[in-house]
Amino acid sequence: MAGSPPILSGLRVVEVSAFIAAPLGGMTLAQLGAEVIRIDPIGGNIDYRRWPLAPSGASLYWSSLNKAKRSVQIALNRPEGREIAQALIASPGEDAGILLTNLPASGWMDYETLRARRQDLIMLRLTGNHDGTGAVDYTVNCASGFPIATGSDTTPINHVLPAWDIAAGLYLCTGLLAAERARRRDGKGQEITLALSDVMLASVANLGYVAEVQVNGTVRPPMGNDLYGAFGRDFETSDGRRAFLCAISNRQWRAIGKATGLAAKLAMIGPMMEVDLDDEGGRFQARHAIAAVLEPWFAARSLAEVTAAFAGSGVLWGPYQDFGQLVREDPRCSAANPLFAEVTQPGIGTVLTPAAPLGFEGTHGRRPPSPSPRLGEHTDAVLAEVLGLSGAAIGRLHDEGVVAGPEASTV
Repeated sequence: MAGSPPILSGLRVVEVSAFIAAPLGGMTLAQLGAEVIRIDPIGGNIDYRRWPLAPSGASLYWSSLNKAKRSVQIALNRPEGREIAQALIASPGEDAGILLTNLPASGWMDYETLRARRQDLIMLRLTGNHDGTGAVDYTVNCASGFPIATGSDTTPINHVLPAWDIAAGLYLCTGLLAAERARRRDGKGQEITLALSDVMLASVANLGYVAEVQVNGTVRPPMGNDLYGAFGRDFETSDGRRAFLCAISNRQWRAIGKATGLAAKLAMIGPMMEVDLDDEGGRFQARHAIAAVLEPWFAARSLAEVTAAFAGSGVLWGPYQDFGQLVREDPRCSAANPLFAEVTQPGIGTVLTPAAPLGFEGTHGRRPPSPSPRLGEHTDAVLAEVLGLSGAAIGRLHDEGVVAGPEASTV
């Protein structure tokens, strides 16, 4: 039904954050319809000018992680500013009183201090390590084992993707919604803590890497682009492009032989190497022999020819592409995908912008993507709507430098 409210409509979350994990969590909630009020110090937090930058100097990073939020600028280094921030966090209403942060929660932002203003307060707090010591995605990742297992030798290779920050942001969403559901049931708030390093440790253990060391006494070695425990690796095409090909199921394995016309040659590998090619482990053991059969086939064809050969075949594969090729050549990264729309972002221009990847059936649907706010764009509206301040009172706060609107940070 057109015009129905988004699925989290009515939920109010106050976010005091920087960088990736908490802003991503807040943005996810905002894209699902929650009112997410991001509070920044006047002039922006430490991530406000983070690279990459548009020609105007606006941060493409910041604007990409704060879509659909409301932005408020408050002088958090002043008592009156901190009082306003506390009032916003503890604002009344059964769907309010929720704080999301990855900044040090001490002093005015301490849980017990805030709970004194609202007993059923929910506070989501991201830390570095479980003992409260500092860590960021990059320091957590280097300890995870993955950079050592990546590549073809024991030289560590850091992943560009901040995987732990992304996972932590989504864990924060899950924890927040779980705590809000519990509060509806028993009327009690709570502080929920999440350590970034625990996100990494849980993921490593959940994928079996911890058990592999303890049970088998083995450590996963680096093996280049080979897929561990199954057949999968990259192949170079005649035009210098590369494609990743894998077979997880027997159906996918048979599809490779049929699409390439190499089924008979591939079938010879099993008896020759005494492995069962209808088993993932067998295909992994025979991976080098399988690759030797397939390499000439890829080398004789361009990427376009590989694409045509695999179209509709059931083969599981994909081309390697850089960010430019993703944007310019991949139809999934375009307005043809319902995930995206062209959105005008202040200070930046019109850019392809994603909504939340979740697609809800029925009346809620998917909320169209929204731009990020200008810093302080909603200061006056939030102070009036949430705290009930008059225009004269808001004007006095501006005059005294306690709050600021977007004009103080126009790019």
